[in-house]
Amino acid sequence: MAENTHPSDESHLTRIEPDDRLVVLARTIQARGPGSETALKDRAVNWARYGETCLGQALYRHRSIFQSASEAPVWSHLELSYFRDVVPADAIHDLVVKQQPAETHLLRAEILLTTPSAFVMPRDWHGSADRPEWQASLEYIDVRQPYLAEYRDIMRKYIGPAAAKLVRAGKIGTFRTMETAAVLYRDPSLNIDWNQIHLCEVAPDGFKGFGEEFDAALREISPDGGFAGVFAGLDRMRTIPRWTFNDPVVEADVAVGQIGSAEPLLG
Repeated sequence: MAENTHPSDESHLTRIEPDDRLVVLARTIQARGPGSETALKDRAVNWARYGETCLGQALYRHRSIFQSASEAPVWSHLELSYFRDVVPADAIHDLVVKQQPAETHLLRAEILLTTPSAFVMPRDWHGSADRPEWQASLEYIDVRQPYLAEYRDIMRKYIGPAAAKLVRAGKIGTFRTMETAAVLYRDPSLNIDWNQIHLCEVAPDGFKGFGEEFDAALREISPDGGFAGVFAGLDRMRTIPRWTFNDPVVEADVAVGQIGSAEPLLG
């Protein structure tokens, strides 16, 4: 992972807690025509049409696979629409129920909830345009049902606070963990599944996963001995069907960094 060259100069991070309920409508898409991304981009920029509870949208274009345990074809885009409290019915109708343009093949639509204390952004977040070396890391994770509560607890107690240190130091852009609450639509041809999506902006050159960076941060937080100690037995809890690097096409999600609990950067 690249060394810090642009540490955050704001006095706070924002961290989404249970009382700061943030709901995300995620769409997994295969764009079929040359103009389909332009259409998706235009719609994402016009996110205010969904009313005052909408906090913005983001669109990511697949670039490369970092890790995959699935032979399922790779989709072209992931779209995230952020809302306070609930996703309005008109947004679900527009993005999921209504027939989509022929060049936009909707593969999956789901409602995601932010994982408590493990959704961390700079309060002055304005996208990653000023860090051209960054790409969006998207982990599609499948946590086994019996371990969901344990996994969430690890994310809340250890990984979220460790990620905050890395965001604070400018080593990663944001750290956003989201859990699938409901799958609204799934194309029968999509033979891959997940129940968590983790989003983080990283420099992919030389990237070997989060172990090294998180290990240093976790040793300051956890009495269990860093990354290995915190994630002992992780393989019994979850798999990572797919982990990709992506280009940000639209990052109209500035308002997301303005909600949540403020966390001082000092310390």
